[in-house]
Amino acid sequence: MKKFTTLLLSLFITTITFSQNSKEAKSLLDEVSTKMGAYQNMFIGFSQTLSNKDAGIMEGDEPPIRGEIYLQGEKYSLKYLGNDFIYDGKKLYIINNDEKEISITDGDLDGDDGFIYPSKLLTFYKEGYNFKMGKLLDMNGRKIQFVTLNPIDSNSDIVKVELGIDAKTMHIYKLIQTGSNKSKTTFTITKFKNNQSLSETFFKFDKKKYLSQNYIID
Repeated sequence: MKKFTTLLLSLFITTITFSQNSKEAKSLLDEVSTKMGAYQNMFIGFSQTLSNKDAGIMEGDEPPIRGEIYLQGEKYSLKYLGNDFIYDGKKLYIINNDEKEISITDGDLDGDDGFIYPSKLLTFYKEGYNFKMGKLLDMNGRKIQFVTLNPIDSNSDIVKVELGIDAKTMHIYKLIQTGSNKSKTTFTITKFKNNQSLSETFFKFDKKKYLSQNYIID
């Protein structure tokens, strides 16, 4: 009877501890999202690396992919993998500069492919994840608090997301996404500016400009 009581007490304490840890992690993510989301706009420069030990691909084998994004509310202008992505709040314009082709779709990138796009950094966690506090690490002289997010859907293409938050600025610094194929994608924010002076047409697609450059628009 004593052993049974001890086991129940242990399970009870573990449940409470996990619940408190989860609430702390959720609260931290909400604080970061609220702070960064309150800026009039943001500029984020980032680097991306990929590794997969099973496939023999180690982080650092290839130079990082670099990109940048301007965010203002739901609107954004993203440069990534040689393409430009412009979302004006209603339509998404994907500009392939190599092929000089432009595709236009209604609505934003939906993430159905299991990939967390840079434009979703502040909101992706709000649906479909459980949370827990991770390690506090010293990275390049900065204290980075990690939060571990696990998808609720057991069939998700994402197994785990580790979000690193600068404990001083309360800004996102790093995102590490582990896929079901054991590949690991790491985004690191290398540049950050907020409340930049942007023109009213900054997120507007300039059709005449691209037609004059002989782009094909679908």
